[in-house]
Amino acid sequence: ISREKIMQYRIFGKSGIEISEIVFGCGYVGGLMIQKDKQTCLKAVQNALDSGINWFDTAASYGNGTSEESLGTSLAQISQKTHVSTKFSYDPSLSESAGSQIRRSLEASLSRLKMNSVDLYQLHNPVFGSPAPVSDTGFRGILPADVLGIGGVLEILQKLREEGLFRLIGMTALGDVEACIEVIRTGGFDSAQVYCNLLNPSAIMKMPQGWTGHDFGGLVEACTATGTAVMNIRVFAAGVIASNVRHGREMVITDQSRIDQEEKRVESVFLEIGTEFGSRSQTAVRFSLAQNQISCVVIGLAEMRHLYEALEAQEMGPLPEDGLERIRKIYPSFSN
Repeated sequence: ISREKIMQYRIFGKSGIEISEIVFGCGYVGGLMIQKDKQTCLKAVQNALDSGINWFDTAASYGNGTSEESLGTSLAQISQKTHVSTKFSYDPSLSESAGSQIRRSLEASLSRLKMNSVDLYQLHNPVFGSPAPVSDTGFRGILPADVLGIGGVLEILQKLREEGLFRLIGMTALGDVEACIEVIRTGGFDSAQVYCNLLNPSAIMKMPQGWTGHDFGGLVEACTATGTAVMNIRVFAAGVIASNVRHGREMVITDQSRIDQEEKRVESVFLEIGTEFGSRSQTAVRFSLAQNQISCVVIGLAEMRHLYEALEAQEMGPLPEDGLERIRKIYPSFSN
């Protein structure tokens, strides 16, 4: 059976685009498209395409443009068409206008990607309900008013879209959940990158009494109501779920979360289910694939073998209900 026949596709929100369940994440934490040589990057991209993956997600900030350059260089050598998304952040405290910052970032991204346009352009700043100088991701937090107001980010993006520089508008739904929901409810965004994994699936499901963690409750519900595609990020919780080996690029981007605490929680999950559903990373992927509201799972890769492992997980299919139920029973013990 060819890989193309095995890969499953889902509809990307209101866009109607068919997107592979697995998206190749070109981010900092995985790091393959930043750390590896050109030949390795090319091989990874080609193997992903041959496996039926049809979307690559990057950002201007990943390796200060290195990720976009590596992806652009690789895709320029391949004739297959694919979907590409990238991201920008801007600093509202600068004297340069938001419109100027965003256009400058977009033009630089397109240049590095060697493209005239991308499929999806995403706001990378976290959104907060009250001013937050700088988030844990290193980006300056912004307010819903910065996004939705007259001359705000959404209006700027809509005008840039009219120039044909990208097709869809997206956001990263980090910061304060209520502020993110306020932005999503306008229906102005085609997609949202949503934090969800088997340690913290609060964006998807109501967590039991006693559970502690960054509560993303209501986020996916708001996305579903507005036809906003859900791109599942942090499926491995910065690698903590996938492996006991720390690579030094772990970046906690949620409140009430510490690496040592997450490690203990992972241990309790796999004490319960072992390797019954695949390796730890495969179980994590299958957990996300079991959530029908998700359009795709963005997988960060550090090594080529991580791609093969993710593809094997996708072939195994979504985690069965008994596996989900056994994991859900552990959540009340996830208290401080």
